Amino acid sequence: MATARPQAPLALFDIDALIAAEDRAIRDTVQRFVTDRLRPHLAQWYEEGRLPARELARELGELGVLGMHLEGYGCAGTSAIAYGLACMELEAGDSGLRSLVSVQGSLAMFAIRQHGSEEQRQEWLPRMATGEAIGCFGLTESDFGSNPGGMRTRARRSGDDWVLDGSKMWITNGSIADVAVVWAQTDERIRGFVVPTDTHGFSAPQINRKMSLRASVTSELVLEGVRLPASAVLPQVAGLSGPLSCLNEARYGIVFGALGAARDCLETAIAYAGARDIFDKPLSAYQLTQAKLADMTLELGKGMLLALQLGRLKDQGSLRPEQVSLGKLNNVREAIEIARQCRTILGAAGITLEYPLMRHANNLESVLTYEGTSEVHQLVIGQAITGESAFR
Repeated sequence: MATARPQAPLALFDIDALIAAEDRAIRDTVQRFVTDRLRPHLAQWYEEGRLPARELARELGELGVLGMHLEGYGCAGTSAIAYGLACMELEAGDSGLRSLVSVQGSLAMFAIRQHGSEEQRQEWLPRMATGEAIGCFGLTESDFGSNPGGMRTRARRSGDDWVLDGSKMWITNGSIADVAVVWAQTDERIRGFVVPTDTHGFSAPQINRKMSLRASVTSELVLEGVRLPASAVLPQVAGLSGPLSCLNEARYGIVFGALGAARDCLETAIAYAGARDIFDKPLSAYQLTQAKLADMTLELGKGMLLALQLGRLKDQGSLRPEQVSLGKLNNVREAIEIARQCRTILGAAGITLEYPLMRHANNLESVLTYEGTSEVHQLVIGQAITGESAFR
């Protein structure tokens, strides 16, 4: 039988026909940046447990991806689909890259843009869009991840000021941030505060010895009598709806981003299987190998179709939180399974940093957990289809 010309996995679904030309152009620009500028260094950054985040933030600002889906204040105002595709290309490099951009744009910048005062927007957003200023988002605490409403960080009034005490955990960008959006309990409701990180009493020790997201800055935030003026409060929101709206933005980027890691693994496995001879023929010519590749291609394509549908809904302004949960649950779960399965195709070679498979698989363990665990998203979906809350 004649050898057929191989096709890229997503080409089987004719995905490009579903994406506007302008959005494809943005995707391709980010892909080139990741390939040319970042990919040559990713294995070393991961192995060394570091990321030159400040330098990269300025380059990503020049590229236009920081807060790219927001309007005004130096932000590009792209479509939601373009932002999702950018997240996909960044995470095809490394989940730490997408996390840097996601926390900056979809958490810290979105919180200020959506819930902040005009003065807060003018002060921070233009500099954050260029990467001159870096932001972080302080919600999770060591004992309160899936249940953020139980947070112990408190803000009390002191004259016209606010004083914050408490700590936050697993905060991306924390040690390098210029500004932190911190959520705290008050005598009334949960409120958000814009905290310059040079404020007395604020510190952000870095968390080391990670086995996942090693090419990413992860920190604890410690607030000890941090005194802020009344103007530091995010005035447009009170209650848990504020931080949850921001998490929804970040989860949307993950829906696309996880597929980037999965695609990179699958393309690596296909190339390896084609070049590796076993018993005098390519590994890719064996039925068991093709069955694995076919199943992974199917799941990758289905995840991409789901992501694009959610992107359309977001661009129309009709995307609901439970729909984002569908995407986050499915696409991260399938991405980590694809990474693990691809590793089996490479055998022992798959555990080395010469190939990206174990790096992606380890990173996806964190992606599986943050912005809502799989169990939390199952309960969000379960509540949507039964009308019953199983959270308590």
